[in-house]
Amino acid sequence: MCVGPRCTDNGVLAEAMFGVLGEQIDARPELRVKRTRTHCMVACKAQAPVVVVYPEGVWYRCEDASAIERVVVEHLEGGREVTDLIFHRLGSGDVHPETEASDV
Repeated sequence: MCVGPRCTDNGVLAEAMFGVLGEQIDARPELRVKRTRTHCMVACKAQAPVVVVYPEGVWYRCEDASAIERVVVEHLEGGREVTDLIFHRLGSGDVHPETEASDV
């Protein structure tokens, strides 16, 4: 999960969300999940912290604690992607729409 200052106005929310992610994972001891933080993955453009789930390579935009909980419960625990929170998949091209790719 990215926790850098670009994720939110000052990065404090992103760090708090990282804590929520840890609490959600710790509440489910049957999950074999490792959480790590990164300073910035650049892709979010300050819209929300990004959670990436591997090995699937699914990138989620998580704006609040309920989004974090949904990723943990639905994807990590239930094996179902949370489609309305996905904004990128590894292997499916750049994180920018094709029309913007030439501008980047």
